[in-house]
Amino acid sequence: MYHYSIFRHSVGNYNVPFCLQSTSKPLVYALVQEELNQETVHQYVGHEPSGITFNAISLDPANKPHNPMINAGAILTCSLLKQNMNLADRFDYVTKMFKRLTGGEYLAFNNAVFLSERETADRNFALGYYMRENKLCSIEVDCDSASVVAATLANGGVCPTTGDKVFSTNSVRNTLSLMHSCGMYDYSGGFAFEVGLPAKSGVSGCIMLVVPNVMGICMWSPPLDKYGNSVRGIQFCKTIQ
Repeated sequence: MYHYSIFRHSVGNYNVPFCLQSTSKPLVYALVQEELNQETVHQYVGHEPSGITFNAISLDPANKPHNPMINAGAILTCSLLKQNMNLADRFDYVTKMFKRLTGGEYLAFNNAVFLSERETADRNFALGYYMRENKLCSIEVDCDSASVVAATLANGGVCPTTGDKVFSTNSVRNTLSLMHSCGMYDYSGGFAFEVGLPAKSGVSGCIMLVVPNVMGICMWSPPLDKYGNSVRGIQFCKTIQ
């Protein structure tokens, strides 16, 4: 029986739904590690910062995507997940796992966003052929539920609101390491230097920030900077240091 002392602070439009977008990438990476183990996953995808744009059609010298936080790596990682299942069952599995990460809080699917992205996903299709487009970017959360996801990562893979152990500590360690070095698009190095905490952003305006062993934070503010990160979210991250 787990007993946690939990404090939650929410400000602003914290219950407005938004899509995970690229914030789903570290979660899928952790799921695949749980299924296949670290060594198997990194036979197919690297773990180094790419030094190129997140959607570049490029592989590393070993002909692998540079890391799971860029589009090529995320597509490859998705392809490794539950390969014995059909696409519908794989999607159902991932949404159930994401629901566990939120502690049963808000999680939905935005079909309009999915259809829009599929119509404009030429580069992602090209990346898939170069090394498959998926629905995970269109999963909806709000700041409350996404903060529980971040807190689950901060808590070593154990959801703090339910006591459910979703990820192993090894999967969380590897995921946080790549969030720290590769999680903020082309600003990842600057963010690591100025903030120094694992984070992952998405073009919906979301930033999920993890303070290991302390707390998880989710910010949502849609205006983006030139890198695709939330302007206000970056400002907030800098102020808490």
